[in-house]
Amino acid sequence: MHNTTDLQEIVDEIAGLLGASATLEDRSFRLLAYGAQHGDIDTVRQESILRRRATGEVRDYFERYGIARAHGPVRIPADADLGVLARVCWPLRHGDVAYGYLWLLDSGSLTDAALDRVAPLVGRAAAALAQEARSRRDLGYGLRALLSADPEERAGASIEMPGPVTAIAVRESPERVAALWTLPRGVLARAGSPVALLAPAHLAAEVALTVMGAYGTEAGVGGARADPADAWQSWREARHALRVAEHFPRFAPVARWDDLGAHRLLARLGQGDLRELAGEVGALDTELAQTVETYLDLGGHAQKAAAALGIHRQTLYYRLGKAERLTHRDLSDGDDRLTVHLGLKAARLRG
Repeated sequence: MHNTTDLQEIVDEIAGLLGASATLEDRSFRLLAYGAQHGDIDTVRQESILRRRATGEVRDYFERYGIARAHGPVRIPADADLGVLARVCWPLRHGDVAYGYLWLLDSGSLTDAALDRVAPLVGRAAAALAQEARSRRDLGYGLRALLSADPEERAGASIEMPGPVTAIAVRESPERVAALWTLPRGVLARAGSPVALLAPAHLAAEVALTVMGAYGTEAGVGGARADPADAWQSWREARHALRVAEHFPRFAPVARWDDLGAHRLLARLGQGDLRELAGEVGALDTELAQTVETYLDLGGHAQKAAAALGIHRQTLYYRLGKAERLTHRDLSDGDDRLTVHLGLKAARLRG
């Protein structure tokens, strides 16, 4: 989380100097600080304060005025349908990068001269956001070493954080960007494939849902470790759990290592072992594989399997018989049943 104390002081000072309602948001339109109310308040400001961020419709309206590319204040007209009063948006740029936005409700008193008086304060806010972003990047580099499987690389990690901790792996998305810099203080993040996160154990579920939701993908959550020096083991589990989440709908979108049962053993297997297991069911087409897997997942209960598949029970028996002939396995035999079941799971994990 950003140093909201410094940002709050800056916003209060700006609001006082201008006599205007002011809010400060990061570049994902998440509210970071807001000043005392001056004059009228519109629906957008009210929702921003209550919900901590603007709605998508409102963000689209503001971005239409080029605020993401602007290097100075942008005047945005009122829109009665959206409940938007006239306002000034001042992008918080530092080193030609926009780290957030300062919003000022404008009753007509925000002249260019008035805005010039608060320009140094706007620069301070932008610098504060940039410093926070740089700190997060530096921590991201340290996180890479902390989560490494190489003991020598881990020994060089300079990160200190209290335990217990939990690692989280989230599949990145080429179409969407997650605002990793807005995560709570104490959460470390590193962009990559997959995205790596290390969070206090009690925040792990919340962080996983937040980042997974931002990307619209899946996430894996490792087991908690009392000693952060063992976080690399949780990271390994998180990556395995992510694979399970991506290939088994019952565990998606967030798979917790502690909840995976026998799937943990499969997830640890290398591609060679998975390929060998999957070879047991290689003769089955998609329909037969789905039928047998559903039947075995339901403990061999024919009535439940037929209902789940939406087929007649006789059709189920026909397909099971055909699968037995193709695999040369007897599904009434415990060992054969286990072999086929593992083969189907291995085939699914291989994608």
